[in-house]
Amino acid sequence: MPNAAIIDGKAIAAALRREVAAGVEKLKAKRGLTPGLAVVLVGEDPASQVYVRTKAQATREAGMLSFEHRLPASTGEADLLALIGKLNASPEVHGILVQLPLPSQIDATRVIEAIDPAKDVDGFHPINVGRLATGVKGIAPCTPAGCLILAKSVRPNLEGLEAVVIGRSNIVGKPMAQLLLAENCTVTIAHSKTRDLPETVRRADVVVAAVGRAGMVKGSWIKPGAIVIDVGIQRAAGLDGKSRLVGDVAFAEAAEVAGAITPVPGGVGPMTVACLIRNTLSAAEFADGCGA
Repeated sequence: MPNAAIIDGKAIAAALRREVAAGVEKLKAKRGLTPGLAVVLVGEDPASQVYVRTKAQATREAGMLSFEHRLPASTGEADLLALIGKLNASPEVHGILVQLPLPSQIDATRVIEAIDPAKDVDGFHPINVGRLATGVKGIAPCTPAGCLILAKSVRPNLEGLEAVVIGRSNIVGKPMAQLLLAENCTVTIAHSKTRDLPETVRRADVVVAAVGRAGMVKGSWIKPGAIVIDVGIQRAAGLDGKSRLVGDVAFAEAAEVAGAITPVPGGVGPMTVACLIRNTLSAAEFADGCGA
């Protein structure tokens, strides 16, 4: 049996989604406003299609309007930018999410920068990135925001703790570090060029693993009692030859040492979608002037 408490991302996400649904009902009743989320998918990537369906379902379950735009893989950048322009101008749309990755003929950076920062519920626009970095209220990326909620479900006050984020992506690693800094943690961003990664991780009271390499973080790397948040999700063959979903952390090993750990699946994944609809509600409130 693992020593670590298992952090139930499904239950915590369900509670957040109920909270968002209550906020949506309140906004409808008081202001006559229904938040709307537009999701844009270009191409036929199977994983992206699953993500889009999940996001649309969560949007509708929260009582929001869901606008899905599915475009062929051959779509040109100009056509996608034109659609974003229409969504920026639509009063029914409070959040815009363009599912990544995009086909090679489309510049993802240009697309992200074309989204109205007030409707950028992914938190990827440079203005929102800058707000996060400078501590100004704004929209935080969904996965890091969800990770922080999971960590604080174990220890509500993270002040003074040493945190190590493994991975430096713009989507998870960098914004995760900013959120932990805002909680007054001492933060290290570790990556492929870190000289002694195991020793760096052993210092951490909070570990966030976001590298996309199955089982890379070993139990021997974990400080006894640490909070371990595993963002990674990939398929790997089990001992029985069947593929299963695993994370960046060698779960069984780490669970013997950690104080609390997220499972894969059922940890960070559900939180990403819950935080997306929370960001959409916040964007609608801000647009209406009651969230400023």
